[in-house]
Amino acid sequence: MNICVLTSSRADYGIYRPLLRALESDPFFNLKILAFGTHLSDFYGKTIENIYNDGYTNIDKIETLVDGDSALDITVSMSLTMERFGIYWNKQKNHIDLIIVLGDRFEMFAAVASAVPFNLAIAHLYGGETTLGAIDDKFRHMITSASVLHFTSTEEYKQRVINITGKSTEVYNIGTISIDNLLAEPIYSLSDFKDTFGIDLSKPSILITLHPETVKADMNEQFANEFASALIELTEYQLVITMPNADTNGRVIREIFQKLKSERSNVVLVENFGTKGYFSCINHCSFLMGNTSSGLVEAASFNKYVINLGERQLGRIQSENTFNCPFDKSEILKKVTYIESLDPFTGENEYKMSTSNSSDMIINVLKEIKL
Repeated sequence: MNICVLTSSRADYGIYRPLLRALESDPFFNLKILAFGTHLSDFYGKTIENIYNDGYTNIDKIETLVDGDSALDITVSMSLTMERFGIYWNKQKNHIDLIIVLGDRFEMFAAVASAVPFNLAIAHLYGGETTLGAIDDKFRHMITSASVLHFTSTEEYKQRVINITGKSTEVYNIGTISIDNLLAEPIYSLSDFKDTFGIDLSKPSILITLHPETVKADMNEQFANEFASALIELTEYQLVITMPNADTNGRVIREIFQKLKSERSNVVLVENFGTKGYFSCINHCSFLMGNTSSGLVEAASFNKYVINLGERQLGRIQSENTFNCPFDKSEILKKVTYIESLDPFTGENEYKMSTSNSSDMIINVLKEIKL
């Protein structure tokens, strides 16, 4: 089977990695990786190097990102993505049996939409989820509608995909392959992490990731400033901040964090940890704060508490390690104090399957399905 896996950012590539290893090692599959979006951008860390460093060579690249993050810039980027992918699909359509896509971002939707006229078969990872504070909801559901094969992370999300598509066949709950990463990816020791990234996580540290709320895009500057005003008070912690992705009005958040770093010696900014580095930071940090999906999906497996800010992730299933909080300085600081009073988290991760490896489950389905 000729498989084409689409990856547009460090985020989806980090999740894909166990599945890519499984596809690459199985002679049943011919794997091609198609990289686009922020992977090819120096501004966002040129993360295609992570793919090359993992040993993959059968990689095609499509430049799709435009400079800027306004609503118009996003629209232009989507248009460019559709045009350039349309040209690619037209040339490659007879050499692709299945396209695998993950998630809900605007550039992934545009790539998928361009494949529809060519009647290419699409498998979608992680449909059925809800993020009420991000326009990703709309993109995710449209990708689901364009796909013939679906892999969800929970039974609840599986049922939602069935409701969206009106079909109960070819929908499989496989848990989340990012949890496979926790089993397959050894983490850095404290000393190795310091040697690699120059960050000493033996200090009490908070891992922070803040992405734009794309439903309330005009509020992002206010949200980020309120968050920064709370961070200024947390002088007893090292603040390890991973920079936001390419979403509407995301650069204003970057600028606020850069200003914070220039004024505070306890702030560290990171463009790209890579999967091993990111999971290692989760493991060694005190807790997480922000609005990234990894706080909801992976953090519980590291027994870490999470302060989930705002509405970007509103609607996602949450484990008991997660505490929701508005963008309000006093409320954020109260949540920090509350977490500090708790015993270490020992509960379950709602996204973890109790049985088989998620990547193996996908492989088994692909070998049996009739496209």
